Amino acid sequence: MCNAKARNGSFSLDAVREILRQGGIEPVEVSGDCTDVIKAHADRVDLVILGGGDGTMNAAAAALVETKLPLGILPLGTANDLARSLGIPLDPLAAARLITTTQARPVDLGWVNGHYYFNVASIGFSAELAGELTAESKKTWGVLGYAVAAVRVLRRVRPFTVTIEHDGQVEKVTTIQASVGNGRHYGGGMTVEEGATVDDGKLDFYSLEVAHWWRLLALLPALRRGTHGRAQDVRAFKTTEVRLTTRKPRPVNTDGELTTYTPAHFKVVPKVLRIFAPESEARPGRFLPI
Repeated sequence: MCNAKARNGSFSLDAVREILRQGGIEPVEVSGDCTDVIKAHADRVDLVILGGGDGTMNAAAAALVETKLPLGILPLGTANDLARSLGIPLDPLAAARLITTTQARPVDLGWVNGHYYFNVASIGFSAELAGELTAESKKTWGVLGYAVAAVRVLRRVRPFTVTIEHDGQVEKVTTIQASVGNGRHYGGGMTVEEGATVDDGKLDFYSLEVAHWWRLLALLPALRRGTHGRAQDVRAFKTTEVRLTTRKPRPVNTDGELTTYTPAHFKVVPKVLRIFAPESEARPGRFLPI
């Protein structure tokens, strides 16, 4: 399946089809809601190949878990953070060759209030940013669209109070963003935590407890590297389960989509899904070149 609304959703798949056939995979092309389609064809196929970005993968997660079908990724989205986290080439033809030459490897999923996610779930600034971004702006501006939207959101972002419950501790803090990461990359250029992986059985939590929005600009290099947890005004820890409660319900952004609200119960679901990807030792610590 290919998401035609993805930034590169119009990419010609003729060469991809040929690569798959040469590798012994006969593609069966379908269209429609990915959840319904995956479930409907589960007993007739051996794997699912999705062309799109992180939103496409997120939408298919529940059906993939239910059917236990392995996933092949053709990165055709704006940020392709899951592909980057897994070391999957961002060139769709190279990604297709990888599907035919490598094994499907188990990965973790994050879970919040019944919704699965691959990369990160957040409340606060990131959720407001997700609400600001449109499919059209991402298709037009690509990753730059995140920066344009972020500047607009920064003007109105305000700190809020959140109660954090994890590992027998309860903490009440003031923050502008609280994030619970499962993977490594998110947001078209950010890193959850420098050592995070999608198969480590852990969630990486961080809270940006900054006094002024402009402090985010100073933190930007660390947010890109995943070293922001060392800053004094950033709370960070690893866990397997965490609950976030706010005075008023706040939207939760999962892989770029607003899917639920606080109070939010997060947990990691270890190795619940398989994805065709390089061995963990072969995955780069930085973004792959296109």
